[in-house]
Amino acid sequence: MLVSATAGYLKNKLGFVWRLRSLRAKTAVLAVIFAAVPLFLYAEFRKAYQDSQGLLLQSVRDQGRVISQSLLPLLDNADSAALPGLGQQLERFAGQVTTIKLLLAPAGADSEGFYYIASWPSVISSDLEAERQILARQGVLDRLAQSCRGEMPFSLIYDRPTGGAEIVTAVTPVSTAAGCWAVVASFSADAFPTAHLGQPYWATPTVQIAAAIYLVMVIITFTTLFGIGGGLHRFARQARQIREQRRRTSSFAARNEIPELAEVAAEFDRMVDALHRSAAAIRRAAEDNAHAFKTPIAVIRQSLEPLRRALPPENQRVRRAIDSIDRSLDRLDGLVASARRLDEATADLVAEPRRSIDLPRLLGKLIDSRAALLPGRDIRLRGELSPGIFVLGSEAMIETVLENLIDNAASYAPAGSEVLVRLRQERDTAHIEVIDSGPGVPPAQLDQIFDRYFSARRSGRDGDAGSFGIGLSIARRNVEAMHGTIEAENRAPRGLTIHIRLPVAPRFA
Repeated sequence: MLVSATAGYLKNKLGFVWRLRSLRAKTAVLAVIFAAVPLFLYAEFRKAYQDSQGLLLQSVRDQGRVISQSLLPLLDNADSAALPGLGQQLERFAGQVTTIKLLLAPAGADSEGFYYIASWPSVISSDLEAERQILARQGVLDRLAQSCRGEMPFSLIYDRPTGGAEIVTAVTPVSTAAGCWAVVASFSADAFPTAHLGQPYWATPTVQIAAAIYLVMVIITFTTLFGIGGGLHRFARQARQIREQRRRTSSFAARNEIPELAEVAAEFDRMVDALHRSAAAIRRAAEDNAHAFKTPIAVIRQSLEPLRRALPPENQRVRRAIDSIDRSLDRLDGLVASARRLDEATADLVAEPRRSIDLPRLLGKLIDSRAALLPGRDIRLRGELSPGIFVLGSEAMIETVLENLIDNAASYAPAGSEVLVRLRQERDTAHIEVIDSGPGVPPAQLDQIFDRYFSARRSGRDGDAGSFGIGLSIARRNVEAMHGTIEAENRAPRGLTIHIRLPVAPRFA
């Protein structure tokens, strides 16, 4: 009791820390971490991705600008007669993945007045016009107009009409008498296959693979945690069934689905088997002990009869001694029977199966059987039983409780009185009352009467040598084993009521 109380106190004091140690709390913490980590990593990796893309674009843009600057002398000297041959001259500045295009906005034209003049590699006119329209819609031509005034290189990724992506890395304006020249140097996006230029960060294969790995890791982690939690819950349900003494339909090992818990499940099954073996051993010991004690008691009792018959009537002293021995044998015989009842009640707590009990039906049968034993004592036994009340328990344990309470009430009830057994349902509780018209119990002893070996008779009321204070103790233990309560209450003007409250069970529990 002290250890249990201390554990409860520490658990209440350190409740928060205790809850943090639970598997559920750790699962919640992991869920928060798994939710926060992707947000943090996404932001950091996205910044790194954007920085790497910026460095790559800056590098290729610098290359394009070098090409554009190399073309400046050619464009300064170009006249209308030289325009058809510009494309061939661009070949020596272009590479395998480099495209050079020349656009001209005649003097006085607006941003829509840019026209393709030459390109290398050569592009058919329809594709050039389509590209010009794309550049115009994306604002490139507006930028070109600004570049003619401000020398503004830039980078832009756009899709070509013929397929594939192209990186416009530098547009260098050159003002001549003919107008504003724009040298467009671009690189094929295929030249940088690992850069994934133009794709959203989340759509890159690297991010998708990392997200898939992360998702698999999350699934495995939570599957493992929920599997462990589910296994423990299955163990708890099995243990609850054992505690409630329902019939076993499976074992811990059969309910286990986690290999790491197999040894634990096996040990639990061995422990349950040991408990049932202990219950069987207690019953056997109770029977053996009762038989071992009753045999010499019977021999002594039989031996007293010849002595009593042979004793002279005037020898009252010896006769009183024989009568005292006889009463002691009665008491010893009752004590042996009580000890056996205690042992059997203990075994029932361990091994007696629990099931849904039709309480009105059981109490009705019990009242009928006990009523047949009371007429000789001029005491009536009557029941007021509400129908349809079921509790989870054992018929044997309930019968033991009611038999002890009825016998106790009848032993105190005056001749011609009545013992009433009343049953009704109060919300989710079955309430049983055993009511007599006896002398009642001193208020100070109302709680003590359920203690083992306590007897009001032996404390001076009736001096009944057959009372050992066992019946009410067994009643309380059986009621508490079925998660109920039992208490006594004096009636006015006289009498005693024993209240039993048991939790109601579903009809087909």
